[in-house]
Amino acid sequence: MAENSLLTRLDGIEARFEEVGTLITDPSVIQDMKRYVRLTKEYKDLEKLTAVTRRYRALLGNIDEAREVLASENDPELRDMAKEELDEATEAIPAIEEEIKLLLIPADPEDGKNAILEIRGGTGGDEAAIFAGDLYKMYVKYCESKGWNVAVTSFSEGAAGGFKEIVVAVTGDNVYGTLKYESGVHRVQRVPATETQGRVHTSAATVAVLPEAEAFDVEINEGEIKWDTFRSGGAGGQNVNKVESGVRLRYMWRNPNTGESEEILIECTETRDQPKNKERALSRLRTFIYDKEHQKYIDDIASRRKTLVSTGDRSAKIRTYNYPQGRITDHRINYTIYNLQAFMDGEIQDVIDQLTIAENAEKLKAAEL
Repeated sequence: MAENSLLTRLDGIEARFEEVGTLITDPSVIQDMKRYVRLTKEYKDLEKLTAVTRRYRALLGNIDEAREVLASENDPELRDMAKEELDEATEAIPAIEEEIKLLLIPADPEDGKNAILEIRGGTGGDEAAIFAGDLYKMYVKYCESKGWNVAVTSFSEGAAGGFKEIVVAVTGDNVYGTLKYESGVHRVQRVPATETQGRVHTSAATVAVLPEAEAFDVEINEGEIKWDTFRSGGAGGQNVNKVESGVRLRYMWRNPNTGESEEILIECTETRDQPKNKERALSRLRTFIYDKEHQKYIDDIASRRKTLVSTGDRSAKIRTYNYPQGRITDHRINYTIYNLQAFMDGEIQDVIDQLTIAENAEKLKAAEL
């Protein structure tokens, strides 16, 4: 990308940044919630690019000034200072141009959303459920380290511990854009607590990360929702609730991609407040429908990519947790680290960073073709 053409493109982006900044203070825009949310997100995205652009322009200005000094000054001290500044600015240019190129690639519109995280025990019986519980604890610790909020929506405990399945809502900054890399099959190799002869078993759990749908992402005829209420017990069956705070919704939905209809059943016992449970069940319904209706979009992304870095493919084996060797291997990028205990304690950022780098390299390559 030539410097002049890049600057011309950045001129337009800076102008748009100023325009959007004015629009989001316009009362008529604020009243149109859908437009206001879209423009606010655009402003936030452009803000980072504009900041990097201004740093880039400052570096180019420093280079021009240093060259002028070298061309007009005879003072050795001034010339040495100008040469040092020229060398530093020139050395910094390639990295900042690479950063700008990445920022110019259109972001996935889902990345900034909150996420629904679903973990299910797979192959391996009781041990798979225990491993699903370990993954849940790992993600909770990671989310807490990011300052995100995690709320359990529903769960089914395993007979020997852990979870047959657990669904949580994660809210925070860029949640889906970070956690999307976790979708897929997670395989564990270890001696289960239920194993009496010390043999290593291989089990698996499936993780699905879905972008949380906003109210205006999908159309739901709320008048067609059938609601039931029931009593929900506390953790481990303790403190049984004498009020029908649990809610169950049934909704007949027609898939616009296939034309087929199916009944969606969702239960929520997350709180002891029935209205809040209804609100969260409705949010899960939106997310479920959004995911189904946008599966074609996800499939299209997968078909255009050579790797499974962030396609959302839930059937792909993405990672192995080998306890005897104390290692974790991410098969998508052939990346292995030997800090399994820290990883299970929520220190998973390194692998996510490596996956992000791999995806960015893929995006840059595709943009240059």
